[in-house]
Amino acid sequence: MITDHVDVPGLHRWLDDHRDQLLADVLALVRHETPSTDRELLARALDWLDRWVTGSLGEPRHRSRTGHAIVFDYPGVGSAPVVLLGHYDTVWPAGTLAGWPAEVSGDRASGPGIFDMKAGLVQSVWALRALAATGHDRPPVRLVLTGDEEIGSPASRPVIEQECAGAAAVLVFEGSAPGGALKTGRKGVGLFDVAVTGREAHAGLEPEKGASAIDELARVTLELGALADPAAGTTVNVGLVAGGSAVNVVAGHARARIDVRVASQAEAARLDEAFARLVPHDPRAAIEVTGEWNRPVMERTPAISSIAALARAAAATLGRDLPDVSVGGASDGNFAAALEVPVLDGIGAVGDGAHARHEHISVAALSERAAIAAAVLAALPEGQTP
Repeated sequence: MITDHVDVPGLHRWLDDHRDQLLADVLALVRHETPSTDRELLARALDWLDRWVTGSLGEPRHRSRTGHAIVFDYPGVGSAPVVLLGHYDTVWPAGTLAGWPAEVSGDRASGPGIFDMKAGLVQSVWALRALAATGHDRPPVRLVLTGDEEIGSPASRPVIEQECAGAAAVLVFEGSAPGGALKTGRKGVGLFDVAVTGREAHAGLEPEKGASAIDELARVTLELGALADPAAGTTVNVGLVAGGSAVNVVAGHARARIDVRVASQAEAARLDEAFARLVPHDPRAAIEVTGEWNRPVMERTPAISSIAALARAAAATLGRDLPDVSVGGASDGNFAAALEVPVLDGIGAVGDGAHARHEHISVAALSERAAIAAAVLAALPEGQTP
């Protein structure tokens, strides 16, 4: 049992005694604006994070910085590291803080990116501080912080996959699901383009000489919509369409952008086959499908269930029920799960409003969630990994 060798209440007491400092660090990070596409602001924030992490935890055994991603390695008991994974970029554009400053009112702290996921990133470092201060052993830890998660992690994905390969476990400090639930399953996400090439003609004088790309795209839209399977967790959304050149011209081109979400690899394979089978109704037209699975599926495995059980047991010692759920959104945890590494996601802040103006966190839950994460780490030395 986790209580046999981890003093979870003691971890919580230490963190609660330092809650004001923990909150101050959260607000300091939120006050660094970090839109995913602003290279200068990301670089400034990463410089701050580098100084803050090393000031909080000491110099790492190894540090590497690739673009807007940074990795810190700290030694511990055993050889296989536990990866603490998080991102510091947000969806909010530069200047958002001017009209929406980071502030606290009672138990509610708000600000752009505070829930998704700057508070969780800060909690991960404070969890490590709590373990050191209370004399708990832990495995080696690797802190991986990235700056492009909100746009699909195009540059960070290879870093994440390299640093998570062979890890004992990966803790993703994204914000919790509703009610504080952990995330033990995430859908895979596919982003696809369907381009249709038709044949232009005068719509009034000789429409028979044309092959409408818009007509073809309309048929494709209905065909793709029929692929959705809510019972299996599969959604297909044709979110953007465009085409044609003039109202009196049979459309020679049309295009659609499609968001696909699946809860299993089997469903991903089914959708791949369906896209490959798309053919035009009019043989004079042509259909081309491009795109890819931006995030692999994170399916709930026995190893993921085991690490979630550790967190649940830790929460129980604090008088908390800690459920876990599968969610439709994706995270960088999907990449780690595809490597068959046990992933526990959503262990960060408790709050609501990701990507919305009511984004906020619970101040009281900051120390509690950090204590639970610390307890999981203390229960994962080599030989006790899931």
